[in-house]
Amino acid sequence: MDFTIIKHAVEVDHGAKRLSMHFIKQHAAPERARLSAELCAQISEEFARIGLSTLPRTLPTSENEFAWVLQSSSILGEVADIAAALVNLDKLGMNPLPQLFDNYPQAKSNLS
Repeated sequence: MDFTIIKHAVEVDHGAKRLSMHFIKQHAAPERARLSAELCAQISEEFARIGLSTLPRTLPTSENEFAWVLQSSSILGEVADIAAALVNLDKLGMNPLPQLFDNYPQAKSNLS
């Protein structure tokens, strides 16, 4: 997996870039016929290793879908990490703001 181009594109766009899953797959595994949940998990792990994260956190398996790729050290990347931590606390029943996701249902589904 060579994500040099993706990492550079994210950096050039101030820490956030919206990319198609087709484009991401082409750089992750061009020989693969389709995206699988396993491949998406491997992509996420490699992104984390090079300082990137995604929204949604669980990458879609359809090449027609899009995902935001974020530089983890950017302001937006840090905000997404904080929000994801709140989602995890919510799943454990420990959210300090229990009604927060009542107003933002899409955020909750994309951050888990």
